[in-house]
Amino acid sequence: MTSNLILAAANGVLLVDSGAMEDQNYLPPERPARKPGQEPSARLTLDAYVRMRKELEGLKADGRTKMAERLLQAREFGDIMENAEYDAAKHEQGLMEARIRSLEHMLKDPDIIEVVESDEVGPGTLVTLRLTDGEAGVDDEDETYLVALSPEERSPGVRTVTSASPLGSALLGRRVGDRVTYEAPGGTFTYQVVRCEPFRPS
Repeated sequence: MTSNLILAAANGVLLVDSGAMEDQNYLPPERPARKPGQEPSARLTLDAYVRMRKELEGLKADGRTKMAERLLQAREFGDIMENAEYDAAKHEQGLMEARIRSLEHMLKDPDIIEVVESDEVGPGTLVTLRLTDGEAGVDDEDETYLVALSPEERSPGVRTVTSASPLGSALLGRRVGDRVTYEAPGGTFTYQVVRCEPFRPS
């Protein structure tokens, strides 16, 4: 199976396209080599890394400031023991802090990967599927998915499926014209791969 990914930080050289130059403040810092057996904290494209760094810094700055203001305002509604607004704000604060911890973990020491050309579906591939009824039946509406190593990867207007998910794993190594059977909670579905291309954020 042709590899769809290469390490973009190999030998200490980070590959950055011109579109990412404006985001230099969010690029991964240089890190020492990992010890034998040490795994990366995540495997991300540069686009996802930069977006996640921006999200993290926004949550730790504006996010926390606005949440503190909301909690202060909620206290003014009365006793916090019977204060629905305060309870809701505390719940959202907990979710925000959990997201901050998750982002900090993933961004601690990730592998930065780059998508390369391939005629096979792999991580970093936009794949368009056509639902069929087995042999001849065809559904008029095609569905496009981004197959990715991490659910943090994004492509506008399409769903992300990880390569470890049932659908994602079934698609790995497939080419245009191949049929894939996918076991879902709603039943068994057969798709035909009608298009696949590497995802390159603009």
